[in-house]
Amino acid sequence: MGIGELAGQFGLAPHVLRHWEAMGLLTPAARVSGRRRYTRDHAVRVMTILRAKAAGMSLEQIREILDVSGGAERRALLRRHHEGLERRLQELTASKTLIEHVMRCTADDFTRCPGYRRMVESGDLREGGCVI
Repeated sequence: MGIGELAGQFGLAPHVLRHWEAMGLLTPAARVSGRRRYTRDHAVRVMTILRAKAAGMSLEQIREILDVSGGAERRALLRRHHEGLERRLQELTASKTLIEHVMRCTADDFTRCPGYRRMVESGDLREGGCVI
């Protein structure tokens, strides 16, 4: 398939795939009459890149993971990224809990709500009821 067709499968502009080629993330299978040609394996690689980006990886990190030679080294790289994702998830969960509290809070100034203050000051961001 051509670059436009491959890009279109994923809602990408062809220049994105060209950029990934320049970074060493993607290599066309061949050139036919000067045009890049791709296979189903390339589609799998594009989906892998997109999933890794959605997980917060930089293109450099993705290239490193795709190019590493050994499974143990790849797992170590992924383990470090996974730990970072776990930290981000905890932070997002805490932020979500505070926002949910504020959405339910009936206080004119939610920062004066005793339930909100208790959650923020104690760091206890489990579901807390609004006491006003």
